[in-house]
Amino acid sequence: MTESPPSTEDWAATARTLSQALPLFRRYAGATVVIKLGGHAMGSAGAMASFARDIVLMSHVGINPVIVHGGGPMINEVLKAQGVVSEFINGKRVTDEATIGVVEMVLSGLVGKRIVQAINAEGGRAIGISGKDAQLMVCEQTDPSLGFVGTPVECDPTFLHHLKDSKTIPVIAPIGTGRNGETFNVNGDTAAGAIAASLNADRLLLLTDVAGVKDATGEVISEITPDAIRDLTADGTISGGMIPKTETALAAIEGGVRAVVILDGRAPHACLLELYTTQGAGTLIRTAR
Repeated sequence: MTESPPSTEDWAATARTLSQALPLFRRYAGATVVIKLGGHAMGSAGAMASFARDIVLMSHVGINPVIVHGGGPMINEVLKAQGVVSEFINGKRVTDEATIGVVEMVLSGLVGKRIVQAINAEGGRAIGISGKDAQLMVCEQTDPSLGFVGTPVECDPTFLHHLKDSKTIPVIAPIGTGRNGETFNVNGDTAAGAIAASLNADRLLLLTDVAGVKDATGEVISEITPDAIRDLTADGTISGGMIPKTETALAAIEGGVRAVVILDGRAPHACLLELYTTQGAGTLIRTAR
């Protein structure tokens, strides 16, 4: 069955939407936006293509996008195929010497190249790197019981500035280097926050599998301050897996990021909805104006 072509009304609605977005195009022209793409948010091939198309659009209208990705589900699949059972402590994967090799292979290879290919297929210019490249992310061991899991202590964004000047979109795997040449697995949100702070990014978008930070009634909070985040954490409203995400947001803002947004990466065009509509998407975290 042949689909009917868009009607005049459809095209008019599209034109009206673009016109209404013009002030926001201007607002973000030249801005650096760091986007954390989670393993669950990658979804299907169609979802990846849609995400890539949105990233290319953002770059064409003047944003400098920087992608930091996770890949937990993909790592789990490869480890399972190899008969390796992962142990987790407080939600963090224990990463021994054998596991770190698989983690680096999956993140820097399989996952990173998939994102790069998708962006390039949509007309963008992307390159895959990791935090080990050009000393981008130097780490210290987070906890000896976790093995090769690292916490960023230094981020050198020099190479990212070169990529920006060449209109190239970096796709960064959260793998860091130690001072003695170790390879460290870094939580994707933590890596994104540290890199965003080193760039003094205008926005850090944390794409996850929830709609945002919720209040005591279960409603998503559209905008909140760091102080209010701390209050909701203290009284237990913010709990579980949302705590490390809000901690990342607070650390990023303290490090110089203008604002952080926690939003559902599974929603179609989530980044565009946040940046180019007045209602936004998810929860915007920034200091009171």
